[in-house]
Amino acid sequence: MVDIREVPEDDIARAQEHAYLAFHDRPGPERRARHHALLRLCDRLGAYDGDTLVGFMAAHPFRLSVPGTELGCPGLTFVSVAPTHRRRGVLTALMDERLRRARAAGNPLVCLWASEAAIYGRFGFGPATQGLTVEIDSTRPLALRITPDPRPLRLVDPADALTVVGPCHEAARHRRAGRPDRSPARWTEEWLGEQDEDDEELGPPRIAVLGDPGQPPAGYLLYRTKQEDEDGDGRTRSPGLVRVDELEADTPAVAAALWTYAASLDLTGTVRAWGRPADDPLLHFAADRDQVRVTAQFPALWLRLADVKEALTARAWAAPVELVLELRDARLPSNAGRYRLKAGPGGATYETARASPDLSLDVRDLAACYLGGTRVTELVAAGLVAEHAPGAAAALDAALRTGLLPHTADEF
Repeated sequence: MVDIREVPEDDIARAQEHAYLAFHDRPGPERRARHHALLRLCDRLGAYDGDTLVGFMAAHPFRLSVPGTELGCPGLTFVSVAPTHRRRGVLTALMDERLRRARAAGNPLVCLWASEAAIYGRFGFGPATQGLTVEIDSTRPLALRITPDPRPLRLVDPADALTVVGPCHEAARHRRAGRPDRSPARWTEEWLGEQDEDDEELGPPRIAVLGDPGQPPAGYLLYRTKQEDEDGDGRTRSPGLVRVDELEADTPAVAAALWTYAASLDLTGTVRAWGRPADDPLLHFAADRDQVRVTAQFPALWLRLADVKEALTARAWAAPVELVLELRDARLPSNAGRYRLKAGPGGATYETARASPDLSLDVRDLAACYLGGTRVTELVAAGLVAEHAPGAAAALDAALRTGLLPHTADEF
């Protein structure tokens, strides 16, 4: 048996070494210092075999945007088990304690990014958002079907990012579900670090904003660039790269102006944007989809409903619905059972029911649908949700629907 207890601040370095061992990682001094600074701000749980740390899990104290509001949602990170203690219940013990603490603290949601997608479904997590990797061939001018916003662009010093683009980011976060809040430390350590954690050849962060001088930005572009790759004879093997880390825009025309800027930077030939939303307007207003291509699609944020009643009654609903749900939850039995959901634009109730269920589903599938990014009807078609009353899944989809698909690029 292992003992689950909090990891004190003076044990963070030990926890880092444990995680680096599990992930086969050897970060340099700068990355280690960055990880240490972030972990100091996290809630940290350790699994100890005697005095030996054999499992670790940290949680960022996030608030997540959900339809109509935001809710407490710890973001799990550095989840790791020592190779000597695999398949001995260490991760299960850590996860059970984390979910218990989430409920006790009044946090109805828990989220993570899965390093191995096969692991977290059994703990009740479902993929609640999707991300796209989009590439633009910028060896020629970007062809668009709409006219870019003509207002001026200017570069902003990263030191001023929180003041200039922080409010723009916060407004965008509330327009689209699935986005955790971003503390000053996360801005500094994760988004604006001089050296990129994943690619040391990339340059420092650059921030371009669009809007009239003296006015709040109508949008911004956060990006890094990489020089062209040459062979030993000085011949170019691949053109320079513009990596778009974040692009937020108030209107499609603003987005068009920012994409045009990214695609027109000298000495570059490719724009690559990782983690774009599945309903990115660029995919519609690009005039040539051979020039603007989706090269990957992947599950992004995984969500867990720690308190189903609180999660369902707190969010906004797009249409009236009244259904009896039979919910399975192997890890949190207090969520399991038969409940009547009555919801609509005026609010929602979720109470124990005796009537026959209209839908039977697992908590992981309800989590996948909760933000509006997965349709219940798709899960019925996949054999994962049982529909006992015809039309029940479609009615729940209509009530869960959001104007924009949920999305985040805040990996943690």
